[in-house]
Amino acid sequence: MTTEEFKKILDKGETDTVEFKSWVKARSQKEIISLAVDELIAFANYKGGTVYFGVEDQPIEVTGCSRDYDSQRIIEGIYDKTRPSLFTEIYDFEYEGKLVIAISVKADGKTYTTTDGRCLKRLGRNSKPLYPDELSNVYSSNQNPDFSGRIINESTLDDVNKLEVYSLKEKLKVRDSRSTLPDLEDNDFLRDLQLTKYDGNVERLTVAGLLFVGKEKSIQRLLPQAEVIYLHYSADNLEEYDARLDMKLPLINVIDKLTERIRAYSKIENIQVGLFRLEVEDFPEKVFQEALLNALSHRDYQSNAAVYVKQYPDRIVIENPGGFLDGITENNIITHPSVPRNKLIAETLQNLKYVQRTGQGVDIIFKEMISMGKPYPKYKSFNDAVSLTIFSAIDHTEFIKFITEVQEKNSRIMPLAEMMILRDLMDNRKEPLSMLAGTIQKSLDETKRSCNELINDGLIEIVGKEYMLTAKVYEALKSDVEYTRDKTIQYIKAKNMILEYLQSNKSNSRITSAKIQEMCGFTKQQARGVIDKMRGEGLLKIHNHGKKSYYEKL
Repeated sequence: MTTEEFKKILDKGETDTVEFKSWVKARSQKEIISLAVDELIAFANYKGGTVYFGVEDQPIEVTGCSRDYDSQRIIEGIYDKTRPSLFTEIYDFEYEGKLVIAISVKADGKTYTTTDGRCLKRLGRNSKPLYPDELSNVYSSNQNPDFSGRIINESTLDDVNKLEVYSLKEKLKVRDSRSTLPDLEDNDFLRDLQLTKYDGNVERLTVAGLLFVGKEKSIQRLLPQAEVIYLHYSADNLEEYDARLDMKLPLINVIDKLTERIRAYSKIENIQVGLFRLEVEDFPEKVFQEALLNALSHRDYQSNAAVYVKQYPDRIVIENPGGFLDGITENNIITHPSVPRNKLIAETLQNLKYVQRTGQGVDIIFKEMISMGKPYPKYKSFNDAVSLTIFSAIDHTEFIKFITEVQEKNSRIMPLAEMMILRDLMDNRKEPLSMLAGTIQKSLDETKRSCNELINDGLIEIVGKEYMLTAKVYEALKSDVEYTRDKTIQYIKAKNMILEYLQSNKSNSRITSAKIQEMCGFTKQQARGVIDKMRGEGLLKIHNHGKKSYYEKL
C-alpha cells in the first residue's frame, strides 16, 4: 500500500470495512489476536474488511507496531479462535517511518463465530452482536434442505385444481413440443413431477404441488403465507400506493397476472440500429419474469411474510422473505453456483420450461438489462429478506446500438462478463484488472481471459496496468476528444514521474527504457512512445544507442 492510499484511509476514518487498533497499548500478542478476532468476525459476517494495527482511533494517530511481530502466529491464532476457522491475509507497510500491520478478511456468505460462541456483525463503524433470532434464518436452510419437497399431511387429491393441471400441460406443449409429460394422465403427470407423493397408502400434495396445482382455497388453508402482494405507485405520490393486488394463487397464475399488470404500465422506446428498429421496454418481460420466478422459488415459505412487488414509474422492487443462503452475497450472486432454497420448485420450473436450468437466473437478468443500456440490477440483503430493484431508465442509447452491432458483426452473443467490462470502462474510462474482476465477480485469471478476448476484438486496450476502450469504441460510444484527453493524461503522468525520478537522483541522473517500463507499468512499445515524445519536446537526450542506451534530462 502506498503512502497516498493509506493517507486517504486515515482521512476517511473508521468505516464499515476499516478498523483501527492500537499496538502499543496491547499487553501481549495474545491480546492483539483477541482484538483482531472480534473485528474480523464482524467483517466476515458483513462484507469483509481490514483491521489496521498501529493506529490510534481517538484521535486518529499512527503510533506503529513492533517490527519483530510473528505474522504466522497471528494468522494461526485467528484461525484457531474462530468457527468455522477464518482465513485471513496479513501484510505490513511503512507510514511516516512507522510500521503498520494490516489484517484483511473477505466475506464469503458463511456465518462465523468465536470458539466461545460469540457472533458479531459490522454495523457502520462498530461491531455488534448477532442474536439467536437473527441467526435462525442462517441455519434454517441446513435444517430444512428442501421445504418444497415436503408432503402436506392435511392435503388430499381433492385439493388439486384440475384446470391448473390442464393449463400447465397446454403451456408445456407450447414451450417444449418434444416433451412427453403432457401426454401422461393427470395423476401420472403430478407424480412424475413429484407434485404428489404417497404418504403410506394415501397420495398427498407436496408443498411444491400445492403451489403449482392447488386450489385457491386450499392454498389459503394449508399454506396461507404463500402470498404475493402487488403495489403500484404513481409519479404524483411515491409514498402511498394507488393500486393493490393480493394473491394466494398457484405460482404460474401469479406470474401471468403480474406480467399483465407490469405490461399495462410499461412504455416502449424505439431505438434505430442500422436498418432495424429495436424496441426497449421500461421493464422487459423476460427480466421481470426471471426476477419473479427467482423470488418465488427462493423465498422462505416457512416465513409468514409475503413477497412484495412494488412498481414505481422508474423502477420495480421485489422484496423476498428469506435471506441469502450460505455462501451467497451481493458480491458473488452473478457467478455463485446455484443453491436453491426450494429444490423441487426450481426443478418443476425447469421441467415446465419456465427456466432453462435450475438456478438463480441472475446472470440472465444482468445481461438483459446491460444489453439494453439500463443500470445494473441492485440486490440488497437483510438477515431475513432480499430485495431486488430493476430500473426502467436507459442510461446510454449508444451502448445499446454498439452492443447490437458488435454481436451482429461477430455472429455471436457476447458473454455477460465481456459486456460488463465494456460497460464498466464506458462509465469509468480506465480500470485495473482487480477492479474489473470485482465488477464481473470472477477471478483475476478469468477476468484477464475476458479482457484478452475484447483486446483481440479491438474493443479495449491496456495502457500501463489499466484497461480502457480503444479509439474505435470511443468513436461509437463517446468522442475522440475524450479518448485523446485520456491518452494525454497518461502521457503527462508518465512524463512527470520520469522528470521527478531524474531530479531526485542527481548523483546518477539517468534513466533507461526498462526503468520507465517498471516505474510506469508500460510495455516496451508504450515506453518508447513516451521517450520519443519527450525527446521531441526537448526534455530528454539519448546516450549510447542500442541495448546500452540511457537517457538524461536536457
